[in-house]
Amino acid sequence: MVLTYFQNHVVTISYDDEAQLGIAEWNGFLNTHEFREAITACLALMEEHKPLRWLGDNRKMKAIRQVDQEWFVEEVLPRLYASSLRRNATLVSEDFFNKTAVEQMYKRAEGLGDLVTKEFGNKPHAMAWLLEPVSSALQQQG
Repeated sequence: MVLTYFQNHVVTISYDDEAQLGIAEWNGFLNTHEFREAITACLALMEEHKPLRWLGDNRKMKAIRQVDQEWFVEEVLPRLYASSLRRNATLVSEDFFNKTAVEQMYKRAEGLGDLVTKEFGNKPHAMAWLLEPVSSALQQQG
């Protein structure tokens, strides 16, 4: 069953218990308060439900302010890499500035942990990769 965990005018965050999958579907531009509120909701979902997989549907997301990118890298990425997540699929934004910002943020996180992040151009490919079995050795770490 898929549960809507958090929603506002630009993001819907949900959790699929059966697939152990968190999903964030973004649509538009978020100011600093909205961005941080939504990301904090993502982290709360991760702490509460301990998903192994995450889908970030960024296709309709717009640019992320530089100050929010820095906050994400410094405050959020270490928590993501320390979380239960093992696979993170990103559906790449149609917005060049968002696409570039997301790539740079994740590049700065390389080597932080066991989380594997991949970019995809379409949802069926992303879901197929996400739903592949996650090794039991990795599951035991979470």
